[in-house]
Amino acid sequence: MHKDIVTRFAPSPTGRLHLGHAWSAMRAHDFARSHSGRFFLRIEDIDISRCHPEHVEAVFEDLRWLGLDWDGEVMVQSQRMSAYAAAIAALEAKGLLYRCICTRSDIAAAASAPQGPMGALYPGTCRRRAVDADTALPWSWRLDTAAALAMTGPLAWEDDAKGRIAADPALLGDAILARKDAGTSYHLSVVVDDAAQGVTDVVRGRDLFAATHLHRLLQALLGLPSPRYHHHRLVVGSDGERLAKRKSAPTLAALRSSGVDPAELVENMRRARFPVGFALEEE
Repeated sequence: MHKDIVTRFAPSPTGRLHLGHAWSAMRAHDFARSHSGRFFLRIEDIDISRCHPEHVEAVFEDLRWLGLDWDGEVMVQSQRMSAYAAAIAALEAKGLLYRCICTRSDIAAAASAPQGPMGALYPGTCRRRAVDADTALPWSWRLDTAAALAMTGPLAWEDDAKGRIAADPALLGDAILARKDAGTSYHLSVVVDDAAQGVTDVVRGRDLFAATHLHRLLQALLGLPSPRYHHHRLVVGSDGERLAKRKSAPTLAALRSSGVDPAELVENMRRARFPVGFALEEE
């Protein structure tokens, strides 16, 4: 166990927080506080088309309503583009990136596209052809995973529940590290930011378990420390589906308006008890 525990909660301000967010934030907060550690807040707002300032303020409001306090200044990803650009430059200098002009429909239509744990994998179309930087088409940076693994050799990461896990980044294929419209991506930003905030323990949903294989590779390539990971079960609705903003999951604001006592809500969640119609997914 790390001596100085640091955790974080990193929501995207694309809508109001729901019970799933509350569960994850509480888990990260309580883990840090139970070890006399620090709990940081980070706003993941690189998707400028979907993120809005009013939702950032709503994050603060919801966490305060739950009684979850955080330490230090809030990190905001849109203010850290130079850090991501530096990471991209470092990977490009190693010869590990290639430009990709393919669209999602191109990948979906590719008969050679295999399936991975997080959806269709990139079939390597642009890895096999040179895309000029001066092309009129929008392009993204992809990681040449095979070349990256040849450089790092075998890797592993520590999972709280499953122990030492052999990293297998090929499960996610050649992931995008800099989107056409953002200059970075979730995978790159989260690795760079966890290191910048000194995060020792990443507490997040197990829907991101597979992504950790890639994150471990990026940490090794960029010379960054590898935190210990805690992947918790997700909150699901009465239909057994995980809560999601795009599915209009009931928000914490709605619970607040209906008169729910936040202290009671959080105390119940600490016992894995949720309002009627909600529960944790099966083990």
